[in-house]
Amino acid sequence: MAITSQPIGVFDSGYGGLTVLREIVKKLPQYDYIYLGDNARTPYGTRSFDTVYHYTLECVQHLFDRGCRLVILACNTASAKALRNIQQLDLPVQHPDRRVLGVIRPTTEVIGNYSKTGQVGVLATRGTVTSESYVVEIEKFFPDLRVFQEACPMWVPLVENGEYASPGADYFVKQHIDRLLTQSPDIDTILLACTHYPLLLDKIRQLAPPNATILSQGGIVSNSLSDYLVRHPEIEAQCSKQGQRTFLTTDSTEDFDRQATVFYGQPVQSVHLAL
Repeated sequence: MAITSQPIGVFDSGYGGLTVLREIVKKLPQYDYIYLGDNARTPYGTRSFDTVYHYTLECVQHLFDRGCRLVILACNTASAKALRNIQQLDLPVQHPDRRVLGVIRPTTEVIGNYSKTGQVGVLATRGTVTSESYVVEIEKFFPDLRVFQEACPMWVPLVENGEYASPGADYFVKQHIDRLLTQSPDIDTILLACTHYPLLLDKIRQLAPPNATILSQGGIVSNSLSDYLVRHPEIEAQCSKQGQRTFLTTDSTEDFDRQATVFYGQPVQSVHLAL
């Protein structure tokens, strides 16, 4: 059967990318979107670069097969460990007319605009921290900015187990904010470099210094995508605009639908995808 719809694809290893999709849909509601969560193989943060690359490429290829001309990697780990290879090695050979974008570049293009002290903190998964992607990319746009990182391995499990608002989460949130600020008390801007972390935003604001600016990525990425579509009318013209939303998961649809309601902010009905 011929594919007539050409939605914008949004990929994440689990649920976190739904916080990005929520902001994208809020800003650009007219487009069709397919969200693919590779929940059966999450978390990506502890996996090797090679494994993340192959998993991500497989999911991107599936979104291409469903008609997507543009795919957003709404996952910091996939953006850090897989995006460059996909853009430089795979697309030119196999899909020169397709585009894959990540969440790291849009964030690093603007983060320096928020800091008065010239010192920013990055809270992320261990995989993202180890990749040094934020340090490298921020230096390209703000070479004088000092970047401090802190890996928060307990935060994703807290969120996915529904404990993000519990008193027990306070300990782990405070622990990592304190560790970050120990590296430099002059950090005045803190980036939540994992798409799960917006669900902890209230606690982070309570436990971070009151004058600190806390940045989550959904709004930044949605603004960047809007700008990208304006700058690339040849891509924009190919995106179908019927306001349709499709949700795919590689794991249990029942579990996905229950969790997705929290991350996306409204009920969803997903379809199982066997990879």
